[in-house]
Amino acid sequence: MTTKNNTLIHYKDVGFTLYKSKLRLALLITFFSFALLNTKLAQNVRFDSVVTAGIHQIYNIEFEKADSTFTKLEKEFPNHPAGKFFKAMIIWWKITLDPDNENYDELFEDRLEEVIDFCDDLLDEDEQNVDAIFFKGGALGFRGRLYAYRKDWFDAALDGKDALPLVYEAYEIDSTNEDVKLGFGIYNYYAEAIPKKYPFIKPAMIFFPSGNKELGIKQLKTAAKKAKYAAIESKFFLMTLYYQFEEDYNKALVYAEELTEMFPNNPTFEKYHGRIYIKKGNYSKATPIFEDIKEKCNLGLYGYSKLLLREANYYIGVYYMNNGKIDEAENYFIDCFNLSKELDKSRDEESGFLINSLIYLAKIQDKRGNVKKAKSIYTNLLEMRDYSNSHKKAEKYLDSH
Repeated sequence: MTTKNNTLIHYKDVGFTLYKSKLRLALLITFFSFALLNTKLAQNVRFDSVVTAGIHQIYNIEFEKADSTFTKLEKEFPNHPAGKFFKAMIIWWKITLDPDNENYDELFEDRLEEVIDFCDDLLDEDEQNVDAIFFKGGALGFRGRLYAYRKDWFDAALDGKDALPLVYEAYEIDSTNEDVKLGFGIYNYYAEAIPKKYPFIKPAMIFFPSGNKELGIKQLKTAAKKAKYAAIESKFFLMTLYYQFEEDYNKALVYAEELTEMFPNNPTFEKYHGRIYIKKGNYSKATPIFEDIKEKCNLGLYGYSKLLLREANYYIGVYYMNNGKIDEAENYFIDCFNLSKELDKSRDEESGFLINSLIYLAKIQDKRGNVKKAKSIYTNLLEMRDYSNSHKKAEKYLDSH
């Protein structure tokens, strides 16, 4: 009986020992699972914080800091395409600050090609790599935006057509990714808006997926509210489409005010802010903005160029002219004219700023009773290109005096 009891006790001890071993193993697995999860979460938090910091540096026009931030990202996450992609975005914003300057185009295309090649290598290893799919689509999309800047609508549409299925694929793999809606929105909006504005491209668009402006705007608004990385760019695109295509300046103003509040030293955001008020006919609101731009130009802040200084001088001059302060207005128009002479050397024809400044200077001379000087300015205008009925205005004055 004692032997039997001892045997039972032995089996109980063995069972309890096995139970404790299994419990330890389960706890160990749980611990390592939480450790791995926490490590992954920590990496995600670190990744997001670095990317977000770099993105804000780009919009703050702190390009050297942004380049350093994304170099750090590449070192910490060497198998992720984000570092290369956002380095390309630094070049994109150098283009955005001066869209007529094509000096950065080749470098931008090279950077995007590097992103595409890197993503292709990742996809060779794992065709479901959502980051590679997403950033390859993004690279193609932004190359299309460059072509759109250059009015190369067919190539822009081709890149949009190639980017779209990649962005959709990324969304199918991860439906929580709201950043993809920037790509959806841009394509859907452009695919309808561009052929309407430029009818000559309509025949080529039969080869591409149809667009939907309303859907595009809805997608862009979603991205503006919910996207992790593309929210600011979505707001910027919404501002420009309402300004350039929809001509809904009240809606454009909402985004301009938000963007300039977030990034007060971004010359593109500030320029649009002022221009929107000009389109609304509100020079009293526009003038402080352009005075701020003028001050930043004189301080030499990055991106506050002579082009912006000329524009600021012109609109401030118009404000003073409209308020009967012709002496103050004259100073701004003279500055605008002199800057235009310098800047227009690289152009085939005189700029609208130069011609309109001369018209205002002629009006000022006329108001002072200096008809001879006014006639001299109008005579010179007739030797320049006709801009916004400038010849008709000059001839009318000369005929009546």
